Amino acid sequence: MKIKSISATWLKVPVPKEKVSVSDFGPSVSFDTMLVRIETDDGLVGHGEAKSSVGAMGVYHALKAIIEQELAPDLIGQDARDIARLWEVMYNGRRAGHALRRGRVFPMLGRRGLHISAISGIDMALWDIAGRALGVPVWRLLGGRCHERLPAYASGGWADEHTIGEQLLGYVKQGGFGAVKMRVGALDGDIMTSVRRVRAARKALGEQIDVMVDAHGTCSVAEAKRFCREAAESRLAWFEEPVSADNRAGMAEVRAATDIPIAAGESEFTRFDFLDLAERRAVDIFQPDLAICGGITECMRIAALAAAWQLGLAPHIWGGALMFAAGMQIAAVSPAAFILEYSLAHNPLLHELAHEGFPLVEGHVAVPDRPGLGVTIDDEFVRKYRVL
Repeated sequence: MKIKSISATWLKVPVPKEKVSVSDFGPSVSFDTMLVRIETDDGLVGHGEAKSSVGAMGVYHALKAIIEQELAPDLIGQDARDIARLWEVMYNGRRAGHALRRGRVFPMLGRRGLHISAISGIDMALWDIAGRALGVPVWRLLGGRCHERLPAYASGGWADEHTIGEQLLGYVKQGGFGAVKMRVGALDGDIMTSVRRVRAARKALGEQIDVMVDAHGTCSVAEAKRFCREAAESRLAWFEEPVSADNRAGMAEVRAATDIPIAAGESEFTRFDFLDLAERRAVDIFQPDLAICGGITECMRIAALAAAWQLGLAPHIWGGALMFAAGMQIAAVSPAAFILEYSLAHNPLLHELAHEGFPLVEGHVAVPDRPGLGVTIDDEFVRKYRVL
């Protein structure tokens, strides 16, 4: 099972004008991702997903170069089953030998950002190969399931104060969700507009549906604390990324000022970032993105940190079918996992990139038992939307 080839394909799927959503990131006019394909010398193929941005859109020239020109040459000819060692090779670069001998990391300069995203996609594909080689799902290789199915929350919520209730109720009826997430923060213009939208959402949904809010890191510490005070009566399930991911001390200050659970992590890289969040007592819920944080190998370490610090785990799986499937593998095996994100934006990468879907049954998603990541790439879809 020697690695024969590693390729990266940028997929760009336009969003029809009538289905474009608008947030503080601007209008989402396309869904973009990097599809990583690894083939072994005995014909096995695995796929992974890497992203150059947390949101829907991105420019992927640099990420492709890192995967194919920097990381792939060090992996060609290596045993695809040695996933843990190959992760260290990619993370530590030319000093991987020293790192492995001495039992601590000697990371390359790019230990954050696109290098870790590139590692994520390759690592995901290697786990896919490992599962396919043995005819078992990845969760079996990771220790078996704690959860056979998990509740999902509908992720969307861009409407204004007058229509947010109707929009979120539509989500609930569409998938039988018991929880929904809406956006707040900079796009609202001021904190009280966000508060009024949240109050309108709670009034429309009643007391039985959980409501989460996501500020995309756009509030100041003072604004986030005020939002928490004003929105306390709305009984929020969590407040996601209240302040910038660069302001961990500020996030800890927000958390100390409220009993609304604080969630974050979609903008973080590797276990070291998540350890810092835990040690600062900045969050209640980890949200690692499998296409950004370091892949399945690293996310298992992050999940272990969540369990050790008695924190919740809710993977950020806003993207394509592969990262969604990878997030499910982690959530299935982690006792800290308790819910899955389910994008209700127009997203063919989630629903059309793979032949298999992720059906909702009474607001829950069952963890599949198909080999590897459990998805089969639609080659025609790839040909239609490939950029390079």
